[in-house]
Amino acid sequence: MKLQREYDALLGDKENGLIAKFPDRFPADHFTYENWVWAFTMLFSRAIRLRSLQQGEALALVPYADLINHSPFSQAYIDARQSGDWLFKTGEEEVVLFADRGYRRMEQIYISYGQKSNAELLLLYGFAVEKNPFNSVDVTVSINALTSSFIEEFNDDSLEVDPLAEEKVEFLKRVGRDNTVDFPCYADRYPVEMLEYLRLMQMTEEDTRGKPLSEFDYSRTISAANEAAVLTSVIQAVSRQLSKYPQTEDDDAAMIRDKPLFRLLSYNQRMAVRHRRNEKRLLKRTIAALERQMQQQGLDTEGLTRAEGSTLGQVLAGDERKYGMKQRTALEDRLEKLGLPVDLK
Repeated sequence: MKLQREYDALLGDKENGLIAKFPDRFPADHFTYENWVWAFTMLFSRAIRLRSLQQGEALALVPYADLINHSPFSQAYIDARQSGDWLFKTGEEEVVLFADRGYRRMEQIYISYGQKSNAELLLLYGFAVEKNPFNSVDVTVSINALTSSFIEEFNDDSLEVDPLAEEKVEFLKRVGRDNTVDFPCYADRYPVEMLEYLRLMQMTEEDTRGKPLSEFDYSRTISAANEAAVLTSVIQAVSRQLSKYPQTEDDDAAMIRDKPLFRLLSYNQRMAVRHRRNEKRLLKRTIAALERQMQQQGLDTEGLTRAEGSTLGQVLAGDERKYGMKQRTALEDRLEKLGLPVDLK
């Protein structure tokens, strides 16, 4: 555990820890690991980032300010400023709550703790928000490049060596990516970086036709067959994530409906049950949205085309209307690579 390692390195080491070196200043009965965990809990759940301090940005514990509740929709914020009026400053600093609108007397004011998912809110502050626009679930996407060494180690005769495997591994190293990557999936979207990563990993010789992988633009659809493989792999990854929960969404819903039983759980336990139910809902919506996208774009059929060496990308059905994209010509592609304006009108 990271906290245990940090405690041992700073305080607990029998030879080099502060407790051993300075027992008078760091008495062992006060500087215990339990108190270390408590201190970190207070810091992460109560600290406020003050960005405008004269000596630079810092974290601070601000009494009373840490009692203000969170709303993901609030634009109010807390920061430091020099005290005094607009003309004469005292040289001292104060902490101020900057409101995002006018408030009525006795109306509760909220601030935002940041664009955090419910998992982060639950871990750091002990609560979750029912309608959180920033709620997400981390999905692990792992596609091993089928190199000859990997297949020998895996000892599976059904796997075939990917002719592009070594090149994919080198490409990932150059851009600082691993074979296994965690991406956040939101209720209405998933990150572009995930699609770019999967488009690379799903490239075949029918797509490249001898061209290096670095010549392709992975921010665009490579080919219909490549995009179908990409979206299918996302569906598989999300389905695998969903299968890891020991209870189903219906089990959680039944537990919440059983009010006498639900009230027997602690506050944190009730929040955890609601949170995991909402995570499952989000993952199911993601799967449904991906399947609908594949159907609308005609990617759920067989015999889909590959790029055949073209680096122009492919605009699928609905992309032009939805994203304002159009199919590039060879001239436009060449101009873009040369850094010249594409629209010659």
